[in-house]
Amino acid sequence: MTKIEVKGPIISSNDKWIYDWLDMEATCAKDVNDALQNVTGEVEVWINSNGGDVFAGSEIYTALKSYGGQVTVKIVGMAASAASVIAMAGDKVLISPTGQMMIHNVQYGGRGDYRDLQKASDIAKNANVSIANAYQLKTGKTLDELLNLMGNETWLSPQQTVEMGLADEMMFQGNIEVPQLVASTGGMLSQATLDKVRGMQNKTEPDLLNVNLPTDEIKNMVDEAIAKLKNDVVIDGKTLQQHMDEQEKELNEPKNTGFKRFFF
Repeated sequence: MTKIEVKGPIISSNDKWIYDWLDMEATCAKDVNDALQNVTGEVEVWINSNGGDVFAGSEIYTALKSYGGQVTVKIVGMAASAASVIAMAGDKVLISPTGQMMIHNVQYGGRGDYRDLQKASDIAKNANVSIANAYQLKTGKTLDELLNLMGNETWLSPQQTVEMGLADEMMFQGNIEVPQLVASTGGMLSQATLDKVRGMQNKTEPDLLNVNLPTDEIKNMVDEAIAKLKNDVVIDGKTLQQHMDEQEKELNEPKNTGFKRFFF
């Protein structure tokens, strides 16, 4: 049996090297296509992803759906947005008792005048229908019903996911149920950050190797680069530094504060 992991943001294959360079978990269509090469037996897909690029998710879904052998999907954490579409490619879909699924409308991240925005709106509406097609093939529900659930940004527990037909069964049903996990959407690098990293790659390696600087000056340069990276990387509308500050604040807060740390 071949195991394929769909972890982290769903991204374009052209951007994967940037996430690898930053040591950030992510999945692209090339990862899945490469894993499926020369495979003839059963394939097991483990999913824990908050989603990402719609078209990358569509390509992964199509690759898995086109595979001639048995495909079993296991939602081991989160299957949100584009990741939920990928889950629909399974001949059998299982969800962990601590897992969750989220379906919602396609979001537009571009810019332009009112004509561009209107065109983008039409494209997004069509994309919603395309995504709903995957849910419909799995559940047999009507497109209108599914589009309504997407429009309301529907979060589903393992039981609800099975009841809706988006999963076939819950894993470990013989065991007691484990408490729900904290979940958060996001994690993709901004386009500005991707462009900056590409610019860094264009610097020639010999120039970097021939630099001869005092130790203190090198340390200062490294500290400044790390501080700049923390402020350049944007996740869920906040810089990496802001996320780190918030996490430090949470760690210093008194424990047993109810639902304060439960966020989406």
